[in-house]
Parts: sequence; C-alpha cells; structure tokens
Amino acid sequence: MKKFLAVTLAGVMAFTMAACAAAPAAPAAPAAPAAAPAEAAAPAEAEAPAEGLDALIEAAKAEGELVVYGSCEEDYLAAACEGFEKLYGIKVQYQRLSTGEVQAKIEEENGNPSADVWFGGTTDPYNVVAAEGLLEPYEAINASHLLSDAYRDKDGNWYGIYKGILGFMVNKDELARLGIEAPADWEDLKDPKYQGLIWLSNYNTAGTAKLVVNTMIQKYGHDEGIQYLVDLDKNIEVYTKSGSGPSKNVGTGECVIGIGFLHDGITQIVDNGYGNIELIIPSSGTSYEIGATAIFKGAAHPEAAKLWVEYALSPDCVDQAQENGSYQFLTIDNGKQPEIATEFGLDPENVMDYDFEDAKANTTKYVEEVMAALGSAADDRFKTE
Repeated sequence: MKKFLAVTLAGVMAFTMAACAAAPAAPAAPAAPAAAPAEAAAPAEAEAPAEGLDALIEAAKAEGELVVYGSCEEDYLAAACEGFEKLYGIKVQYQRLSTGEVQAKIEEENGNPSADVWFGGTTDPYNVVAAEGLLEPYEAINASHLLSDAYRDKDGNWYGIYKGILGFMVNKDELARLGIEAPADWEDLKDPKYQGLIWLSNYNTAGTAKLVVNTMIQKYGHDEGIQYLVDLDKNIEVYTKSGSGPSKNVGTGECVIGIGFLHDGITQIVDNGYGNIELIIPSSGTSYEIGATAIFKGAAHPEAAKLWVEYALSPDCVDQAQENGSYQFLTIDNGKQPEIATEFGLDPENVMDYDFEDAKANTTKYVEEVMAALGSAADDRFKTE
C-alpha cells in the first residue's frame, strides 16, 4: 500500500454561474420505468475512432439499434448516448439505474438481457455478473489506449472508462453549528458524536457501497472489516439507493457527512454552487472505483454493443464527462483529464492497492456477511424497492 498523505480539501470554490440554490435532492430517486430514447439526431459520418473498425461500424449500423443501462450520472449518460447516435446514426435507448439494480435485472434475465451494454458505475457489481457468466468478453481495439492493464478485466469482460476516489463530503456550516470537527479518517466516523449525521449508500443496490465493504475488509481484515461496518452502522442515518445519493444532500444540510466518491462532491460545489461542502481524503488511506463499460451476454445487438465499447474507450465519449458534471479521472491516454479534480487536490495515484480479484470472487459473500452481522439493525434500512 502506498504511503498516504492526510489531505483535507476545502471546497471553497464559489462560482457565480452556479450560485442559484439547488432544490434538495431525494436520497434515492426511483429508476425510470422504461428506457428513454436518445434525443434524435441526424446521422453523421465520422472517421473511425481507431484503425480496423470499418467493418464493425458497418455491421453495427446494419443492426441499427442499441439499448444502454447506465450507472453513471444521468447528464453524462444522456450525452454519451446522444453522441453515439449522432456519430454513427444508430438509434440508442437508455435507462439510468444503480449498479445494484442493473446486477439484479441481468441476473433475473439470465442470458436474455433487455439491454445490450452497461455504462458507468464501479466494477464490483460488474465482477459479480462476470463471475456468473453474464457478460460477453470482447477484445477491444481501443483498449490499447488504456493507461494500465488494471483498467480492464483480464478476460475482456469489462473495460475501465474512469477512476474515482472514495472519501468524505461534509457540510462545514452544519459542523460549525454543532460545534463538531470534521472526521479525518475512517476510524473517526465511529465516534458517537457523529451519530445520526452520516449517510452512506445501500450495500444491496449501490456499487459504491459494495466498494466500501471490500475496502474495509481489505483494509482491516475480514472479521475486523465486517465489525467496523457494524460499528459504523450505529452512526448512519440514511442508506441511499444510489452511490451519489449522500453527495446530493450534503450541500442542503440534510446530510452532514456523506461517504462516497469525491468527484460527486466536486459536482455539487462547482455545478450546484454549494461552497459549504468540504472534501476529505481519509488520512490512513482510501480506495477507488474503476467505472466501467461491458457487453451483456446474449445482447440483441452484439455488433452495436462492440462498437459502443470502442466508443466508450475514445475521447469522443469520455471527454464529454467533465462537460456534463462528471469529474472522474480518465483511464485512456488520449482523453482530456479534468483539471478541476487536481485543483481540488485529488491524486489518482494516492490510493490503496485494491484487490480486484478478491472483490470479483467474494463481493456477494461479503455483502451477505455484513447484512447477517447487522441482524435486526438492518430491518427496513436496506430496502431495494
């Protein structure tokens, strides 16, 4: 594990254009009942994103359709889908779901998926369904642009498109009003003074929360990691359906301390004008997500799905992230990295050595063990509907 510097990041950036107060976000917005069509756009001829894709592009155009389940934020998902449709003239339908919701749907459909590809969201649930044989391996040409082999599944089941750092987001005004210092590390979160102030996402529905489970077990050891989460539960007020749920409620003060990805906090500060949010990287170290894309086994539009993966590994797609309020670090060498993330002090290399193989093999078991350890404390707090 790398040596970590304790870094506290003051969210002091107030932007005039983002100064209008956003309405308080619901902690867990329900998924849309049906896939939404991408905004209509005239087909546009474009150069192939990489050499050797001409035949794939023609085959994908012959299929003419693509259905996307997205677990990144809605604005980025919409922009990516509309960009693909405009670039290739292929009709795209998409639906925003948490990673846990996608996992549940794909497991239920068991090889007869209602979507072709998955876009965004941390790889922990991807690894679960990959182990179940529900993702279609594909050797992507544009994977040659990945900055590291760590940003792909070794069998081609998924490819990383961004990297996000796990940490805390706190409401400085509320902490000052309560006369409480901000937590600096994971152990601090168990302090009784934070009881009822902390929000985390749901272990059953959010890839972010599954990452937290794996992180604590890898950080403390199996039994100690599960016990940490049992102790932390005493201070948790809300478990949200989506991993970004806590961040969306920190600025309003409904959530005082949110556990999640720090790029979501940047979105709230920069795009929504919440200068009262402070970002904190845990002083003893933290882990990270690789947001991914993958093809579902049995996809109805397999050529369009392969082309989507090539597109997702190109600047045509990922450079749209920061233009639509998503400030994760990119995983390809020809993408434009979000300068705003480094301005807030985030460093994609200042993270622990996360064991993706252990996560791939054991995430489902670990979540079940945490829920069993919580026992009656979990009653009605982890609803999936």
